[in-house]
Amino acid sequence: MTNPLPAGSTIGILGGGQLGRMLAMAAANLGYKAHIFEPGAAPAADVAHAWTQANYDDLDALRTFAAACDVITFEFENIPADALDVISATTPLFPDRRALETSQDRLIEKAFLRDLGLKTAPYAPVSGDILTVLETTGTPAILKTRRFGYDGKGQARIMDLSEAKSALATLQDAPAIAEGFVDFSKEISVIAARGQDGSVAAFDPGENLHKDGILDTTTVPAAIAPGLRMDAVLIASQILNALDYVGVLGVELFVTPQGLVVNEIAPRVHNSGHWTQAGCAVDQFEQHIRAVTGWPLGDGSRHANVTMENLIGDDISRAATLAAEKGVQVHLYGKAETRPGRKMAHINRVTGPA
Repeated sequence: MTNPLPAGSTIGILGGGQLGRMLAMAAANLGYKAHIFEPGAAPAADVAHAWTQANYDDLDALRTFAAACDVITFEFENIPADALDVISATTPLFPDRRALETSQDRLIEKAFLRDLGLKTAPYAPVSGDILTVLETTGTPAILKTRRFGYDGKGQARIMDLSEAKSALATLQDAPAIAEGFVDFSKEISVIAARGQDGSVAAFDPGENLHKDGILDTTTVPAAIAPGLRMDAVLIASQILNALDYVGVLGVELFVTPQGLVVNEIAPRVHNSGHWTQAGCAVDQFEQHIRAVTGWPLGDGSRHANVTMENLIGDDISRAATLAAEKGVQVHLYGKAETRPGRKMAHINRVTGPA
């Protein structure tokens, strides 16, 4: 175990959304201050010690922010490389730049996973004739922008070759990757962490259901065989070690007749890990703070069965009614404006003992 940062130290968090908000709250529970860096509205700032409101190309603001922090982490992955260079020149950054660069570009990420010997969907960069590209992936296929897509954004489905050119046009010439469809029975995800000392701890895999491209629910335990559960944890551990990673990582996987196929990785706390707030003694947010500050990791053991449900858009109006239900834990994100497709809150419903 490394020596933890002393109480009262400041953890910088790049990004001010709900993940940053819950990280800041976890930091406070361990005696740390949180300093948010966010250009726009910042629900995380409501529960933080400090907030720098500046753009990521404001290098002077980044230097001042970094100088005020003892360690820096992030709640989303699309941070410009120049900003990372400025920050890491003076202050430790966890996870590091390599983890970000790997996950920021879907093509680089897929190649990294394949180099580890892990299964992915068939894929090819989109360049030249789209019909030639689809000869590699087959159809049906899905086009994805290589960067910036989330919650179903930046994607277009191709069910047969006649749809190829119109699907490509929806991406508006952004660099893209084509992925062949995977015949899967369900999607699961593993939330795992690696400490500064190289120790690894993983939470149980959760089973995910999506609605309109956005995560709707995550349920633990996932309805999968014990062998697949162990395989999922081993895959996450392999990725963590290969990246020399520090912090929490989310790994999304497809369950197929041939075994597990990696869909994507997220170098941060993850929506599908929110269930840990009600199901574990140490949740994913505290686990991440422990990792980046040098604390020992929690073991990730689950004491309850839980279903996490996102409240999206006008679903927020159900929050008080849901709070009256037995075993329901409510987490509102403090966002001022309700919009369709916007994550406003989530609930964790405890369904029984583990």
